[in-house]
Amino acid sequence: MCIENWILKFADDTKIFSELSEVKDCDKLQKDLKLLHKWSVDWQMQFNTEKCKVMHIGRHNPMFIYTIGANKQLEAVKQERAVGVITAEDLKPSAHCTESYTKANRMLGLIKRTVSSRQLGIMLNLYKSIVRPHLEYCSPARSPYYKKDKELLEKIQHRFTHFFKDLKDLDYLER
Repeated sequence: MCIENWILKFADDTKIFSELSEVKDCDKLQKDLKLLHKWSVDWQMQFNTEKCKVMHIGRHNPMFIYTIGANKQLEAVKQERAVGVITAEDLKPSAHCTESYTKANRMLGLIKRTVSSRQLGIMLNLYKSIVRPHLEYCSPARSPYYKKDKELLEKIQHRFTHFFKDLKDLDYLER
């Protein structure tokens, strides 16, 4: 098999991608999709074509319609999750930051509802082990650079410091 474009594999996940500047590049990618599908049929490791998608990245992308298998048209998506990181077609981290915020906020609510103790040591350990991992997961990959994304993630810590009665009257920076 002679695939011309880049392929990434992780467990049962396969991604094929290419820089597309003209229609002939799209044709090469479509040819590679056909080769991959033929290989999967030959080796009885068929792709779930319902889960196969295409994401068009860049302003000058030709927005070609790709097919796989028996001319099954691939769904074009604006964002996709891979290994827990949401990638958007504009490559901005906002969608991932929003999801991280939602998960961390949910965990913070769980702690607030279920833990009656408000001792700083206990609460800090719970925060570090249950909440922060959601905020820090793949932070180098998404690295929020918009002020709105940074402030959104900062809201979790702000909310956490409100759990302590002794600290409520202090300014946020002092807490």
